[in-house]
Amino acid sequence: MFVDTATIQVYGGTGGSGAEAFRRESGVPRGGPSGGDGGRGGSVILVADPHLTTLSDFRYRHHHRAERGQHGEGSNKTGRSGKDLELRVPPGTIAVDEDGDAVIGELLSPGDRLIVARGGRGGRGNARFTSATRQAPRRWEPGEEGEERTVRLELKLLADVGLVGEPNAGKSTLLSVVSRARPKVAAYPFTTLTPNLGVVELPDFRSFVMADIPGLIEGAHDGKGLGHQFLKHIERTRCLVILLPVDAEDPQGALDALRSELTQYSHHLGNLPYCVAMSKTDLLGPDASPPPVEAPGAWGSYAVSSATRSGLAELLEGCWRQLEASRSREDDGGEGLP
Repeated sequence: MFVDTATIQVYGGTGGSGAEAFRRESGVPRGGPSGGDGGRGGSVILVADPHLTTLSDFRYRHHHRAERGQHGEGSNKTGRSGKDLELRVPPGTIAVDEDGDAVIGELLSPGDRLIVARGGRGGRGNARFTSATRQAPRRWEPGEEGEERTVRLELKLLADVGLVGEPNAGKSTLLSVVSRARPKVAAYPFTTLTPNLGVVELPDFRSFVMADIPGLIEGAHDGKGLGHQFLKHIERTRCLVILLPVDAEDPQGALDALRSELTQYSHHLGNLPYCVAMSKTDLLGPDASPPPVEAPGAWGSYAVSSATRSGLAELLEGCWRQLEASRSREDDGGEGLP
């Protein structure tokens, strides 16, 4: 099951209390304070794990508490610090503080770490309060409470190219042909219920990640159909491929509607570079041409067929050139991923 949001309670460990103790040593008639400090509480840390693709581990377990620090002891012994609690999440996860709706941070690359609840500081023992006028202090400090937070985890899939189209436009079929992904393919609308990722391999050891999301319908940005739930997954793509089947009743109207939905959902999404791919060209006659569409601002227009694989090489090479241009802009200080 694909789970892309989860709400959890995280608790940093409480720090250990300082100790009140006095030395009793042979040859030291009056001894002295020897209470050690308490250990620091453990923190709750999110760690990006490339082997995970969903947040399903948090579907039923909502409370996560790090270990508390141990109390200080006599002979100036500091208590052991609590162990940090590491929670594994897929790359592309955003952590949001549910109370203030502020973004705590995000984990984009494998191995990224983010502290979402810090452990409390350990209290000081009475040995810390010795002074010239206070030789035998009986003062000590309790450990601090760890942070407590309600954290909303949101997953945005990381892909280079996003496939966009109405239901039954051929997105899943195209992804299954150009990569090793095996999304569900059937001859009825909304066969894709969850986003799918596939790695596209090109000659000369080149590759990029392509994402297929459920089909968009008019009003998707307002929650109609399945698109609103998954539009966020293509916000982090560098470019889009808009698929228009040649047997569509109004290809131009479909393109305009899709562009409108993208723009209304997100200004960034509406401004992503895109191309148009007329799909299912195998349905055309031998001398027929795909219906013309006007796509102002598109970086390319292609006629493709997943069944015969015609036009796919040109489409993928065009995507690669666009990705290279996008990376160059980012290296030059241009706009990156949201």
